[in-house]
Order: sequence, then structure tokens, then C-alpha cells
Amino acid sequence: MIRSLSCAALLLGLCAPLPASSQSVSESLAGLYERTKTFVMASAEMLEEDLYSFRPTDDVRSMGELFAHIANAQYSFCAAAAGERSPATENFEESRTTKAQLLEALGMGFAYCDVVYAGMTDEAGARTLSFLGPTTVYGVLAFNAAHNYEHYGNLVTYMRLNGIVPPSSSE
Repeated sequence: MIRSLSCAALLLGLCAPLPASSQSVSESLAGLYERTKTFVMASAEMLEEDLYSFRPTDDVRSMGELFAHIANAQYSFCAAAAGERSPATENFEESRTTKAQLLEALGMGFAYCDVVYAGMTDEAGARTLSFLGPTTVYGVLAFNAAHNYEHYGNLVTYMRLNGIVPPSSSE
């Protein structure tokens, strides 16, 4: 009898709803974005200037070109999410090559996105829009974080090829 009651109590406990998260979807996406931003910026800061021109093969972007691409992308994704025209005034992949220039470009791109993520609400995030097809603002923000991680993955490989432990592995 006690065994039956114990099993029934266990099953009942498994059927109980889990408590709702106190974190909104907007806050969750902002946290994911912040993590990718931290890893990309830490990578850009830790690399020596000469590694900005490193590319494992001729047909892929160099480390510096990856940083410039990430900086450009912040404007594209976050302007779409904000429902505004991108305020970018230059194409960093064409205009910036040095470590100092690229750190500044990343800082500008991430600062722009910081404002968009900070001002996001769950209501605004659910708004539909067209960005490479129909999606929501949340979809664009999730794509931004995924894109940052995609290219951070490239950077991790490049760092490992150069005997460098990437920021995400040194935590």
C-alpha cells in the first residue's frame, strides 16, 4: 500500500506544471546576444595585430575580415529588428584592417545592438516582419546571436590553429 501511494505521489509530482520562468523571451535573447558579444570582443582584444591577417586558406576570410563582417552584421540585424534603416555609415570589411580600427568597429556595431536589445519588449519581439523571408523580431534577434556564434566558431578554429585558447574555453 505504501509503495502504491509513493508511486502515485511520484506520478502526480511529475504531472504538476513547472513554475513559469521569471525571465522574458526578450531577456533570454539579450542574454544570448551578450554572451556572443563577450566572446567576440574578448577574441578581438586578445589577438596580436599580426593575427588579424591570418587565414587558414586563401578562400576564407581572415580573422580581421571576420571581425569586420560581424561588426557590419550587427547593424543589419539590429536595424531590421528595430524597424529602422541601418545607421551604418561605412562597410567595415572595405574600410578597416587594423586591430584598433576593427575593435572600434565592433564596439560601434555592438553598441548599436545593445540599445535595440535593451529596449526590446515581448510585445515588440512578436511583431512580424520580412528578413530573408517572413519572421518575427525575435527571429531576427535569434539569427543575430546565431550568426555571431557561427563566426565565433570560425575564430575559435583560427585561434586553435595558432595555439591560442579561445575565450569560451578559458572560462
